[in-house]
Amino acid sequence: MQNTMKLAIVLMFGLVNAVAAQPADSEAEALEIAAIEALMVAPQSKALPIVARVLAGDKSDDVKSRALFVLSQIDLPEAQSILLDTARSGSPQLRLEAIRMIGISGDSEALAKLGAIYAGGDRQTKERVLQAYLIAGDANAVYELAVNAATEDEFEIAVQTLGAMGATDELRALRGESGMSETLIRAYSIAGDYESLREMALDDTDPRLQVKAIQSLGVVGGDDNNEILLQIYRDSDTKHVRDAALHGMMISGFDEGVAQLFRESNDPVEKRQFLRMLVTMDSDAALGIIDETLGDQ
Repeated sequence: MQNTMKLAIVLMFGLVNAVAAQPADSEAEALEIAAIEALMVAPQSKALPIVARVLAGDKSDDVKSRALFVLSQIDLPEAQSILLDTARSGSPQLRLEAIRMIGISGDSEALAKLGAIYAGGDRQTKERVLQAYLIAGDANAVYELAVNAATEDEFEIAVQTLGAMGATDELRALRGESGMSETLIRAYSIAGDYESLREMALDDTDPRLQVKAIQSLGVVGGDDNNEILLQIYRDSDTKHVRDAALHGMMISGFDEGVAQLFRESNDPVEKRQFLRMLVTMDSDAALGIIDETLGDQ
């Protein structure tokens, strides 16, 4: 990846501490930062020892954070080794910054070694490792962390990361490993995996989770999802499932489906419910149905 593209990613995610938000503590520090940034265009073999010296010295963490970014752009094994050493034993600020810079570098060997840092880290460290995998696009590493999660909280954060990555294959595999869960339902929605979401909405083995999936379909909306909601209402004999499907149609604005159900129903109580919902939805179909109903009197 070219340096300019990587810098754009860093700015997008806010990965370099005080790149623009915080002024330098002094003119001397500002000059040091400018000098470090100038190393971006220097030959890597010459820039590396200078950056290493800065990180080993007594410069401020802000200066060293900028040096870590430059280090992440150096495609040499020694650079990754220094990043990993900093991620393991630097100051709290620099450890977290080094982890994220490993994600920016995209080095597969260094990324693999973040697993051990994740295992021994606190919550903030774990989140930064997941962020590094997100930046690097390493969905398999996040999947492994989800499968081997020691707590529900760890599982949830890893699954949310997979959702943000759009990692549909890994999320589907997790369903086979761990079964249905609210966390997976949310992740499918975020990842845009509506096929899996529809499968869960039709799966009645866990009614509570089925309702959650049905509700998510309503939030997502779309013609295919609306038809599934209509199908669920027609096929289900369970009140809370039917209510969830109807509510989903209301959220998605699927007034045509509600109007169809009104015309198909022979139950006056149910028809009143549909009519009230159409009025609530401010549907154009409501007036026609009212006219039809009164015309039959």
